[in-house]
Amino acid sequence: DQVPELTAGREGFFLLLSVEGNVEEAKLTYIIRDHDRQKFEAKKALLNEIVAEMNQELGQKRVKAEVKDQYYNMREVIEKDMTVVNLAKEAMENLDIKPLIFPVRGGTDGSKISFMGLPTPNLFAGGENMHGRYEYVSVQVMEKAVDLIIEIAKLAAK
Repeated sequence: DQVPELTAGREGFFLLLSVEGNVEEAKLTYIIRDHDRQKFEAKKALLNEIVAEMNQELGQKRVKAEVKDQYYNMREVIEKDMTVVNLAKEAMENLDIKPLIFPVRGGTDGSKISFMGLPTPNLFAGGENMHGRYEYVSVQVMEKAVDLIIEIAKLAAK
């Protein structure tokens, strides 16, 4: 029950991205996400425990896990200095956009850039049904996102 469709908000999850296989082997690729570093580490440990249990049950090492950290939650970086969030809020208010601040269950680019030293929160871009076959972006919302970026640049230049 720790899958995206059964979790929300700050709850972490396991997302099965792909399954490949043939007569001799199978490969499952997952994304593990969590907003809390300790819970994230616990999920990785759980995956390794499951692998160990499966190998014990099989009586040989037939299952292996290769865990690679893709990124961490940008909150660890951004909450130390909320300047970028406050700047985005001010820009939104200037454009009569009501700021809604909530955890985003993704944000690879923002996270990577934040951990490189440039705090980079996620801003809206208008996407709906993200990462699914019915994903789309409305032109009107995308235009608002462009207006927001321009307003942030103007405020930052002051």
